[in-house]
Amino acid sequence: MGIAASELSKHVIRPTLLYLGRPSAAAEALLLGTAAIQSALGEALHQRHGHGLYGISAASHLQLWDRYLARNPDLASHVRGLASQQAFLIAPHLELTVNLRYATAIAWLLVESQPLPLPRADDLPGLARVWCRVFQPEGKPQDFINAWRRCIDDFSQAA
Repeated sequence: MGIAASELSKHVIRPTLLYLGRPSAAAEALLLGTAAIQSALGEALHQRHGHGLYGISAASHLQLWDRYLARNPDLASHVRGLASQQAFLIAPHLELTVNLRYATAIAWLLVESQPLPLPRADDLPGLARVWCRVFQPEGKPQDFINAWRRCIDDFSQAA
């Protein structure tokens, strides 16, 4: 069993987006849906396609630091502040699995680093297309929508 969607949203995603200065219902929905499709909200945190809640590959993680965060030292420092001090230096990709706020920040910045318009929070097909472009280019939008319905719909209806 993974993390409850309401808890993940309230205690991890929303505070991390606020910390980054990027509060957005659409960003929150995209990250929640990404966690649903990539790891079933934390049921499987280490799979062959990536690490942690959002299934981020080591290559994507490195590219984000080298191509995006390196050009914005203030943001890089802010994100680095979320990481464990010693563990990050020894095994930076492990932070994607064990540190939910760090993983959330990296997941959002992967989206932000792409020149993509963000759809409304209630536009599941639009969110699914962004997920495909950023996290799973070979993925199918319907897979995102199915994961949303399976893992998140109860939370959405209660909110």
